[in-house]
Amino acid sequence: MLLNYIKIFLYHLKQNKLFSFLNIFGLAIGISGLIFALLYWNEEQSYDAWNPEKDNIYQVLVQLTGMPVFSDCALFLKPILDKDTNVEKVVYADSWYQKDKIIYKGKKEIVDKIINVEPDFFSLFPFEIIKGDAVSALKDDSSVAISDVIAKRVFGDENPIGKQITCLDQMFIVRAVYHIPGNSSIAPDVIMNKMTQFKSENTTGPFIFKLLLKIKDPLKIENTRKSLEKTYNQDFVRRIAQEEGFTLEEMAKKIGHFNVVIEPLSKARLHSITDGYPEGRGNYQFLLIMVGLSVLILILSIVNYINLATANAVKRAKEVGVRKVVGASKGTIVIQFIFETALISLFSILLALVIVELTLPYYNDFLNKSLRIIGSQFYLQLILIFSITVLVAGILPAVYVANFETLKVLKGNFGRNKNGIWLRNGMLIFQFTVATFFIVGSYIVYQQIDYLTNKDLGFKGDQVIEINLNFPDSDYEVENVGQNIYNKYSTIKQELAKIKGVEQASTGLISFDGSDDSLGGVLYNDELFKARTIAVDFGMFEMMKIEVVKGRSLDQKHASDTITSVVINETAQKLMNMKEPIGKELIIKERKLKIIGVVKDFNLLSPEVAVSGMYFYHLKTIGIAQNIDKVYIKLKADNIENTIADIEKLWSKVDTEYPFKYDFVDKLYARTYESYVKQKNLFSLLNIVVIGIALFGLFALASYSIQRRMKEIAIRKTLGAETNLLLKELSKQYVLYCVIGFLIALFPTYYLLNMWLENFAFRIEMTLFPFLFGFIILLVLTLIIVLSRAYQATKTDVLKYLKYE
Repeated sequence: MLLNYIKIFLYHLKQNKLFSFLNIFGLAIGISGLIFALLYWNEEQSYDAWNPEKDNIYQVLVQLTGMPVFSDCALFLKPILDKDTNVEKVVYADSWYQKDKIIYKGKKEIVDKIINVEPDFFSLFPFEIIKGDAVSALKDDSSVAISDVIAKRVFGDENPIGKQITCLDQMFIVRAVYHIPGNSSIAPDVIMNKMTQFKSENTTGPFIFKLLLKIKDPLKIENTRKSLEKTYNQDFVRRIAQEEGFTLEEMAKKIGHFNVVIEPLSKARLHSITDGYPEGRGNYQFLLIMVGLSVLILILSIVNYINLATANAVKRAKEVGVRKVVGASKGTIVIQFIFETALISLFSILLALVIVELTLPYYNDFLNKSLRIIGSQFYLQLILIFSITVLVAGILPAVYVANFETLKVLKGNFGRNKNGIWLRNGMLIFQFTVATFFIVGSYIVYQQIDYLTNKDLGFKGDQVIEINLNFPDSDYEVENVGQNIYNKYSTIKQELAKIKGVEQASTGLISFDGSDDSLGGVLYNDELFKARTIAVDFGMFEMMKIEVVKGRSLDQKHASDTITSVVINETAQKLMNMKEPIGKELIIKERKLKIIGVVKDFNLLSPEVAVSGMYFYHLKTIGIAQNIDKVYIKLKADNIENTIADIEKLWSKVDTEYPFKYDFVDKLYARTYESYVKQKNLFSLLNIVVIGIALFGLFALASYSIQRRMKEIAIRKTLGAETNLLLKELSKQYVLYCVIGFLIALFPTYYLLNMWLENFAFRIEMTLFPFLFGFIILLVLTLIIVLSRAYQATKTDVLKYLKYE
């Protein structure tokens, strides 16, 4: 019987080559889209899945009123945690990676991921120890553990254990080599323990180091959270109040409330409220959008298949009737058609895997990932997709065919039977609804990203490059380190000015890539404001075309501008409710500064975030010039490549340890909304796929529908009906379905896209135009498909359909 099913299937495959191929291809496109989404989903879900302790490891996060969430905590929490019986381990660590070189026997190897942790780190992140042991790996500040990848690069086949290396200008002994068995929220190349040195230097601040806890009973974590929150809001605030001469209530009002959040490692990758771990967070919203749209397209492909299968059933009506006469039951016929659907689904999955394999490199570039088709989990998911596709796509057509009335179909009267028409029409309306969502959605997403791309950011970074500046460690070991670094930077600035093509150079502790969202305290009229305090050099505002709307900018002609001057932005002026800000006095980092100017608002963060209050002072004012780590250079429009080449020659003398790298500031800022650009590109690509599937389904259904009405068309033409009238009669139902599908899509499209736009502090307003545009596009495409097919039908020889009447 199975062999007979296969023969029948192959016969109909040959008889309907084009539609069979398009059916398989349509399903393959839907399945390949879902495979891509699953690969991305599996990658993100795999973070820390290897870690047996993941459900008992927590990170402590702190948020002060009016400030972002900090992943760094205070050292004074340690005594409280030591007394907590539910806390098994307490580990302080850096919340970021350091970059430096490893030197071994004169060989230098640049390492990007160096992390400083406490000795119990491996009890929270039990990486596989290949050589050495975890106990002695971090026992003191002269011991170090390195990854197997770095061990291979530095030592080759030599055993690293016991060998001496130099890193961060210190001698270390390699005590362990580890392998990270999977994606991890902390995945360093080098792990060291210099916490004793750093902890002795930072004992009182509220935000110092990352704090990780290993908990015995996760159900009791709320008690730990409350005790930490109490320590911040009572003990810490009371100490600060006593130092400043205020009561606890007065200081609490000035500072605000500390809110402590304790998050499990198992949820940190996709559900954390901040970038708490060095490896960052996944984009959960983008992940959901990808999976949701992929599932929607697969449903559309299945609907298309069902539509074609039920429409094509008219051609197999007599076959089913004859089989019933010779004894076939409904169950047998259902099994046969489900079996045929299974074969088509199998071919579709195989084709989908080929599509995925061929396009996976482009997909990885799109996501900045290294996804591969491996793992038993993926194949189980693939089997699940196959099973669901077969059941959903196969049962409806199979049951529909099995319920044919034997006598009617054998008499050739099936064409007059209305069974299945409403099902097909309903699914066609669904296709129009989905197509409307994608067309309108693509247009609105494009508008929003275009708005961000062309929005006046308040600064101009199109011909400004950023170059990292690395000074030797010896430059930081002198007595007046700030002045020494500033002098070194000034020398470089002078040398840059000599290069033809360099218009201007400046610097500042400022970043245009959205990575720095830190806020500091500013005191005005005894009221504390949380805002961004940024040290810059002279000429920074002029170089970046940041407009001064009141007063003046920082100017080296005024000696006071390196001592007591500050420039604020418009938002800061509004926050402090100043009508005439010039000359007003502020306190920043315990220094009294006078406002000399107000600059126009500009955003340093992603467009999701509103512009915060900003306060700018010179690098020498607060004495933090030693933190200079980059230089900004304005290039002339002519011969930019030659200018950069000349800068690189200079940099080979300035920075001998690290390779020369630069980036344009406008591109740096564009990366702050890069994920949304990807969403736009994804929407555009899927829009083409959806419209293609929907139009193919429409073409097939219109073809079958018109084919069934050919005798009617022939009679109408014989009675003198004009072509225009016939075209109108044949197309009006599809126009009606298009209108119904569009109307059904209106509310969910508006709701979902408005929800997406709420991510942005700077956004477009949805108007009627995108919806009208979407409807017109959908209607035009529908008419092109239907009228072209109908016009062919009206030109057919009427005798072909009337000669037997």
